[in-house]
Amino acid sequence: MPPKAAKFRIRRGVHAAPPVAGPAASGTEDGFAALPPQPADKAAPDQPAEDIAAIQAEGLTGRQLRTARRIAQKHGIAASSDYEAVLLLRKKGIDPFDPAALLALVGQTRSEDARVQLPQTVAPPRALPPAPLTEGERASEIMAIQRDIVLRRRRNLMRLIARLAAFVLFPTLLVSLYYYLVATPMYATKAEFVIQQAENPATGLGSMFRGTQFATSQDSIAVQGFLQSRDAMLRLDRDLGFKAHFAQPGVDPIQRIDATATNEEVYRLYKRNVKIGYDPTEGIIKMEVIAADPALSQKFSEALIGYAEEQVDNLSARLREDQMKGARTSFEDAETRVQQAQEKVLELQQALGVLDPMSESSAAMAQIAQLEGHLQKKKLELSQLLDNASPNRARVDGAKGDVARLEGLIKELRVGLTQGKNGNESLAQVTGQLRIAEADLETRQMMLAQALQQMETARVEANRQVRYLETNVSPVAPDEPTYPRAFENTLLAFLIFGGIYLMVSLTVSILKEQATS
Repeated sequence: MPPKAAKFRIRRGVHAAPPVAGPAASGTEDGFAALPPQPADKAAPDQPAEDIAAIQAEGLTGRQLRTARRIAQKHGIAASSDYEAVLLLRKKGIDPFDPAALLALVGQTRSEDARVQLPQTVAPPRALPPAPLTEGERASEIMAIQRDIVLRRRRNLMRLIARLAAFVLFPTLLVSLYYYLVATPMYATKAEFVIQQAENPATGLGSMFRGTQFATSQDSIAVQGFLQSRDAMLRLDRDLGFKAHFAQPGVDPIQRIDATATNEEVYRLYKRNVKIGYDPTEGIIKMEVIAADPALSQKFSEALIGYAEEQVDNLSARLREDQMKGARTSFEDAETRVQQAQEKVLELQQALGVLDPMSESSAAMAQIAQLEGHLQKKKLELSQLLDNASPNRARVDGAKGDVARLEGLIKELRVGLTQGKNGNESLAQVTGQLRIAEADLETRQMMLAQALQQMETARVEANRQVRYLETNVSPVAPDEPTYPRAFENTLLAFLIFGGIYLMVSLTVSILKEQATS
């Protein structure tokens, strides 16, 4: 029976049944008979219950109570309980916990053990059988137990409420006071922009595989990384005083930074107040800039968009420059060589005194052909004259002279085509040199045309590589504070503190259970 129930039963004169002597009752750890613990209310009628209760309040151990009972048996003191034995010994002036008394008890115990091998059992006086409880007494005892349970539950509930108030409600209240009363109103300016590329001029089947003008995810990610870098933060600070704005006294202590703060501290503040996100499905970069002044927030946003535009231009400038550089160099070299070939042809024409060797050669050949025609006629006339039986000598000699002159003239013309006169080059040599120079000129002109076409292709490709930034949502200064969101932040703080308290409570409970198991 629990101590509380025993208390109510004893108060109404109910006594417990005497224990039965046997091995279970006599087997103690020190070889002496063990008396069952008796409540304080079973003391002798001439002993006040207050003294027994005072002894119980001392918190004596079981070993001390058994020692006091043995010392009382040694002195012949009959006690109905261990606490009564302590009380009677103290009334006789004997300290049951004196070391000398304990040594004497040990010596006597050893001498008795030498004589008696079996443990001695001290039978307590038989108690009266318990009287049956009435219905009213039973109901009153049950109500008392229920009241005690309710009291304990109420006490545990009050402790739980106190812990929740200390570890959850009070920190949440501090956070709420900060957001509602202390936090500086912040204004957020939002903007959206997209990075596009030039249209691909491919047509027909190639246009199906050319991609879209929004296929610039690498460029968008690169621009996003630049806007979130220390370089952009330092440039914004130099241009518009980002650090000085958040170091002014009007900003609350938590969001304010010191005027002598390092760049790392300013960069951490920059990352909290400049939020940039990239949506890969739509290719849109979203930016939110937070500041204590709405106009300055808009200026910060516009400046960052300007930095992004410069960064986009720099991304494709080097590629376009490399593509155009090679094509431009090839074109300039081909143009120079064409000019040199033209100058060489002109020099040959001036040095040889021949404008067009082909024309002169054609004229000379035409003249030779004409003379050969006359030569053939003269030879026919000479043959006719010689066929006569008595030809006219004068006419025959004249015909022979004409034939000889024509042959000499034809020979002279032919020699003039292949051999030079007076140290000059022949027409054949002049024609060969001019043909080589003209062929070289034609080759250089073809190379110039190819270089020009290559440069035009490179220019088109470079134009296609151009990236440009298009602002979908322009930054506009808000007319009311965006932050702090007091209610949402307070609720979030409550959930965070509650979760921490719950985890710590569960951990402590598990550790206690493991330690006591």
